Amino acid sequence: MPSTNPKSYEACPSARVAFLGLGVMGYPMAGHLALAGHQVTVYNRTVAKSIAWCAEFAVASGESASNARAETPRDAVHKADFVFCCVGNDDDLRNVTIGPEGAFAGMKPGAIFVDHTTASASVARELSTLARHQGLHFVDAPVSGGQAGAQNGMLTVMCGGDRAAFEAAKPVAIAFSRAFALLGDSGAGQLAKMVNQICIAGLLQGLSEAIAFGQQAGLDMEQVLEVIGKGAAQSWQLDNRGKTMVADKFDFGFAVDWMRKDLGLVLEEAKRNGARLPVTALVDQFYADVQHMGGNRWDTSSLIKRLK
Repeated sequence: MPSTNPKSYEACPSARVAFLGLGVMGYPMAGHLALAGHQVTVYNRTVAKSIAWCAEFAVASGESASNARAETPRDAVHKADFVFCCVGNDDDLRNVTIGPEGAFAGMKPGAIFVDHTTASASVARELSTLARHQGLHFVDAPVSGGQAGAQNGMLTVMCGGDRAAFEAAKPVAIAFSRAFALLGDSGAGQLAKMVNQICIAGLLQGLSEAIAFGQQAGLDMEQVLEVIGKGAAQSWQLDNRGKTMVADKFDFGFAVDWMRKDLGLVLEEAKRNGARLPVTALVDQFYADVQHMGGNRWDTSSLIKRLK
């Protein structure tokens, strides 16, 4: 599958941007920024990914391959008005922002850092405070939509932070988004992503049990899903993962290891705020079972595997 799929881009003045982190999400997101006419400089810890991205997108970005790739986060951001980031976790995020080679050391005053990592609300608040003290802006902006959403430029982005910084970043970020919403102060984006993951965990466990039950009862589950998908049981997960679950196929992007990382963030936050999440805690343990079965890189719909 190509790293990006065709999209009509909204008219937006060309911006000077940097993108830190070229994983399965960041690579196509940065590509959409280049294809939308922005000047993009990229950084990735594994240099081969940066080289591959430049070979694919540097011309669209208006840069030579050598100018479109930086050796450190600091080098990547020094000309940028907007810095976008999508890395693995809290520690990865600190590694690309803090320190002498971090992005905050190289960003020009007033520049805006938009973080698409799914991380903790506490690290979002920490980095927002640090950025403000250095004359910078920080928006926590985790995404939903998975690898396909990134490739199609159709991600849903949940933001927390200063409204002026959000409004400035939105016309640029819409290159890879279908929704880009401000939900509150710093940390609100990460908290909203946690709500999203709670919903997904419960839905997928219910869908897994329903399919396993129907198969055990001898029903044609493709036909059943087609029918119930037109009623109250309809969901994105049923529409997009139901048939693949019936077919015993689990190679569709968001991996179990990543979901367990996200649910760990959810459960830690619940300890802090007192929320009761019995179903989420149980499904987290079910994902641990899938990991023990060797399904670390299976997608999240693989919950059904432990029922067979």
